Amino acid sequence: MKKVILSIAFASILLSCSNSSEIETTTEAPATYSFERNGVSTVDFNGQTTRIQMANEFISDLKTTSETVVSLNAKFAHAEGDNDFSDADLNASSKNIRSKTAASTDFYASNTTDANAIKAEFDSWIAEQVNDVFPNWSVNASAGVAGKIQEAGGGSERFVNAKGLELNQMINKSLIGGLMVDQILNNYLSTAVLDAGSNTTDNDDDIVASDKVYTNMEHKWDEAFGYLYGNESDITAPVLNVDSFLNKYLSRVEGDTDFTGIASDIYDAFKLGRAAIVAKDYTTRDAQAEIIREKISEIIAIRAVYYLQQAKATLGTDNASAFHDLSEGLGFVYSLQFTRQTSSDAPYFSKTEVDAFVDTLLAGNGFWDVTDSTLDTISTTIAAKFNFTVTEAAN
Repeated sequence: MKKVILSIAFASILLSCSNSSEIETTTEAPATYSFERNGVSTVDFNGQTTRIQMANEFISDLKTTSETVVSLNAKFAHAEGDNDFSDADLNASSKNIRSKTAASTDFYASNTTDANAIKAEFDSWIAEQVNDVFPNWSVNASAGVAGKIQEAGGGSERFVNAKGLELNQMINKSLIGGLMVDQILNNYLSTAVLDAGSNTTDNDDDIVASDKVYTNMEHKWDEAFGYLYGNESDITAPVLNVDSFLNKYLSRVEGDTDFTGIASDIYDAFKLGRAAIVAKDYTTRDAQAEIIREKISEIIAIRAVYYLQQAKATLGTDNASAFHDLSEGLGFVYSLQFTRQTSSDAPYFSKTEVDAFVDTLLAGNGFWDVTDSTLDTISTTIAAKFNFTVTEAAN
């Protein structure tokens, strides 16, 4: 009799295990990034849109010679109510750019040394643009002398420092990493942020944030999404190239046939990850975060190599064009320290490694002295960490 009872119990256990495996959560991929609760949209990334728009105006004003160190710093580190921008809503906002630069939980919460050093570098670039480049706006640039340099055939004029660097481009491209990439990959997609406090149990129980229609976890994911798509007029059908930052350069990489499909890979991962949060499927959520980290990190690396390689074609014959490419490239190189290796808490290149690249490219007279060999060496070193070749990125 005991044997019979034991056999029945064992069979019951097997059946229970079998049934359990059959009801594992599977999140269905939604068609678009559109989510509602009780008929009301739960998607909100207003703060990210605000910072993107602040950054767009800030970058534009880096070429306005009537700006001062004080006025540009005020745009970078805006205080609520100050009239720093042309848009009254931006002026009324409590948001700013500087406080979210090199400010992710995973990379900088316990590394204030690097966080402060990075912010100080941005401050120094702003000051150099005003103090060294603006006064020489009408001076012809040369090795060791800041000023203007015109592209061949009467093309665009570029305004560079004594090393040939366009500081406005350096700041622009470095913000892509220091603000957008760092906040997406190392902050809002971090389990330390998504699962902070009671976020998981609240999400499990559909407990929304105070006076909101979304859970905290849903909102954190949306904020990551917003740093890429926050300036889109319709997030259910992103057109890309609608700001001067990550959104623009996702468009550029998508337009290279070697990487076509990366835009849909990223968008699909964002919407599936958000759907997984609604479904309480955190395994799928985290898998999508890893895809986003990989693909966005690739954008930074691809564009770094692209610009370094593009510069070789005109270096020495059309320095204005070459220096423009190198300035953009150096900003993307700088942004490598904010990338994120999958299944890791580390960037693809540390700040020490990135600083070494920067020092190499700006050694001596900087871009006036740089060689094809140096550009190839750095390009090869970057590409070796990723699943693309220098040739593919250079197209």
